[in-house]
Amino acid sequence: MIIGCKDDVLPKPASQLRLDYPVAKYASFSNHCPIEFEINEDAVIKEDKNCEFSIHYPKMKATIYLTYKTVNNDIDNLLRDAQNLTYKLHTLKADEIIELPFINKEKRVFGTFYDVTGNAATNSLFYATDSIKHFVTGSVYFYAKPNYDSILPAESYVKNDMQHLMETIKWK
Repeated sequence: MIIGCKDDVLPKPASQLRLDYPVAKYASFSNHCPIEFEINEDAVIKEDKNCEFSIHYPKMKATIYLTYKTVNNDIDNLLRDAQNLTYKLHTLKADEIIELPFINKEKRVFGTFYDVTGNAATNSLFYATDSIKHFVTGSVYFYAKPNYDSILPAESYVKNDMQHLMETIKWK
């Protein structure tokens, strides 16, 4: 009989891809629309039409969509639409929807930021208004199948940019 002295073969543990993103640097954005805000200098912004914007993150395959509307005695409808967009479209796939109220009395910006966890189509949405004249909504979409664990690092980075954008809104 021959006995061999050999260690058992063990598979290598699964590795995780580490995604590092540069520290965000922000620049003020302003054009003919009655709204100003700060965006990440690495993002590419383009006005689509009538004060609708798309802010692209080419390396992450993500886009923030912003829509500005003038309030015409229809603030209740605008608020209802923004809240329905969040809950009707995301309740089935979302694990949790966290509402983060935002109030800046000095700049007259009031709104809510929604942090959606789970395999929803979008993981961050917000609306902001002065309740009288201005209303803006924003949402982020990734050009990938919704898999929350896989996009979490990029989602977190873009979510921080979107919160910064909301917090720096100024009405003209």
